[in-house]
Amino acid sequence: MSKELEKNYNPSEIEDRLYHKWLEKKYFHAEVNRDKKPFTIVMPPPNITGKLHMGHALDNTMQDIIIRFKRMQGYEALWIPGTDHASISTEVKVTNALKDEGIDKHELGREGFLKRTWEWKKEYGGTITSQLKKIGSSCDWDRERFTMDEGCSKAVQEVFIKLYEKGLIYKGSRIVNWCPVCNTSISDAEVEHEEQAGHFWHINYPVAGEPGRFVEIATTRPETLLGDSALAVNPDDERYTDLVGKEVELPLTDRTIPIIADPYVDKEFGTGVVKITPAHDPNDFEVGKRHNLPEINILNDDATINNLGGKYAGMDRYEARKAMVADLDALGLLVRVEDHTHNVGTHDRCKTTVEPMIKQQWFVKMDELIKPAVEGVKNGDIELIPASMDKTYYNWTDNIRDWCISRQLWWGHRIPAYYCKDCGEMTVSRETVCTCPKCGSANVEQDPDTLDTWFSSALWPFSTLGWPDKTPELDYFYPTDVLVTGYDIIFFWVIRMIFSGYEHMARSHLARYYSTAL
Repeated sequence: MSKELEKNYNPSEIEDRLYHKWLEKKYFHAEVNRDKKPFTIVMPPPNITGKLHMGHALDNTMQDIIIRFKRMQGYEALWIPGTDHASISTEVKVTNALKDEGIDKHELGREGFLKRTWEWKKEYGGTITSQLKKIGSSCDWDRERFTMDEGCSKAVQEVFIKLYEKGLIYKGSRIVNWCPVCNTSISDAEVEHEEQAGHFWHINYPVAGEPGRFVEIATTRPETLLGDSALAVNPDDERYTDLVGKEVELPLTDRTIPIIADPYVDKEFGTGVVKITPAHDPNDFEVGKRHNLPEINILNDDATINNLGGKYAGMDRYEARKAMVADLDALGLLVRVEDHTHNVGTHDRCKTTVEPMIKQQWFVKMDELIKPAVEGVKNGDIELIPASMDKTYYNWTDNIRDWCISRQLWWGHRIPAYYCKDCGEMTVSRETVCTCPKCGSANVEQDPDTLDTWFSSALWPFSTLGWPDKTPELDYFYPTDVLVTGYDIIFFWVIRMIFSGYEHMARSHLARYYSTAL
């Protein structure tokens, strides 16, 4: 006698049993099968910072529909699952969890902190996997990957060294986006620009040697005055022709700075005179390079004024702003204050206002790497859906700058560079360097920085298939066929995967990119 059908659907009893059967029978497992055409999807790896949200459910449901359909059509359909180590986000989460226990991460030390973070990964990475299985995701769990597993880490190191040897990775002092809360550099893609109500402070700079003569500038950041290296005017601006080559007294300091002419200055904007602060503004940095100006960093990493700030040293940037404006007013150098709405960059993770700051960091040269990624969309090798995404894509690629890839964090792929503390020699190597190849000293230490999370996830479509080894899976399942992910991740991840595919695999990683903003 057959069991009577229950009136109410019991998902916990039915779904778990069915899913377990599917896995047991390996219905979702894909193998190299030359008799079939492959169809490949890589799952956008969720961060191990917590649990999945509705966006993950939506994305993975769409991928599940596609991969099941292709499987039924007779393709050898592979859907690769995995998770991302999410360096900044995870480090913040673990650091805060330690604080709740009364533990400072620096007291714990790097090794102790990493041990706790791996424990975090085990807990939350496991939760994410369970959630994906709970919603019925038909992934090939035999091929599950993590951006910091042995294979992916090998790929990251190989890419770093290959790009370094080609001269496409370099270490240098440039303006970076600095987060004073997370205490690390971040990439342009991690900065959110939002309009905020602010002010234009009009300030008089006394002309040196000409009592009673002043040059008026307008600035949204009076506190950076302490790092000024020059004032600049447009070479075609007749109002200031006689001033070019002269000097002004830098208010609140004992320094004088030159007045220079540079076409960067818009003579129709503001007073037609701009203060040049090369260590705290990307445009000023370029002007400074053209005119060989000193680069004066006046901020500590926590955005307090450093010891170059005189009486303002130790003050928070906004506290110093108020004090300096008051002092300028007392000296009769504050002309007026105007309301002004302007774009302010904030860190997308912690929402702190970022500081443009000159720092020695590692960068990837982007001018050549990005060209195939642009051409790939233009010639139809890659299709962005909806087509309106093309404009967003080109807007970013057309304005790309060198990618700052180093992070002042402990959790992540450590940069494979080693420094001799005796002779200063730097060695980039696949193997751990214990003695200096130049002087033979054993006083060698590895670069403390880690790589930007997106450096590793940019390799996801081929590192998950075994690259840099020439595996049968890589040859058969690459390139992938479709990517389903949110439109907001196109800068962080999609473009980086595309140019990485062209650079390391000589072809893009995908044919179609579907944005879930349909």
